[in-house]
Amino acid sequence: MRTPLTLLALLALPLHAAEAPATLLAQADKELLSDGLTSEAKAADWKVAKGKWVRTAEGIKVEELPADNHGAAGRLNQKLGDFIIAFDFRLDGAKSISLSINDAKEHMARVLITPAAFRIQRDDHDHDGPDKAVVFLNQAEKFAAGSWHHVVLEMVGDTMVTTIDGKNSGWGRDELFKTEKANPGLTCAGQSATFRNFSLWSAKAEPKATWKETRAQLTETMKAAPAPPVSAKAKAKTAAKAKVEAPTQVEAAK
Repeated sequence: MRTPLTLLALLALPLHAAEAPATLLAQADKELLSDGLTSEAKAADWKVAKGKWVRTAEGIKVEELPADNHGAAGRLNQKLGDFIIAFDFRLDGAKSISLSINDAKEHMARVLITPAAFRIQRDDHDHDGPDKAVVFLNQAEKFAAGSWHHVVLEMVGDTMVTTIDGKNSGWGRDELFKTEKANPGLTCAGQSATFRNFSLWSAKAEPKATWKETRAQLTETMKAAPAPPVSAKAKAKTAAKAKVEAPTQVEAAK
């Protein structure tokens, strides 16, 4: 038999409590934003900088516009501390998509996905300066056109973790990640890709108790991750560079 207090407690619960994304590093705290990205969903405060973005019943279809001379890009006006982002994507012919994280002025980190691979990295933070991007994981993985996939990006303290479809994960660490983050964004190169079910959660400052063990397992898995195929263009560029740098027979004899 339920007591009056029990009934009051049940009534106080939300009818449809939001479920936090499954994580490896972060402990979810509060849901900050949820946007199904469909034509029926209540739209979040997205700022579209480049490309064509159209909400449909399936999700938001994104295309790069040739006239832009830049990949399609849309961002949320949102400051972030420690956080979790989750969303679904479908490649419909796009060359690549990404989820990128900025600070107040520059790029900070991203997960980049192509039909044949995904990459997790700390971004170049000063463009023309001495800083360079640091790739934590570049793994071969096929993402067939027309199939849906799920991404979870976690950032707590100096550490980021990305998981795709609950099975492919990678992590990295950098002091830059401790600074305030802002403007998470989705990008698309080529035509086209569809996104849906975008959610953003704050995370507690302390990582999960199991993170140390999980990190060790991920590190070993990342070492064995298959490298993505090298394109013909990249092979030609490498060969040309090697030819220029190779010593001539006279130089080698000196």
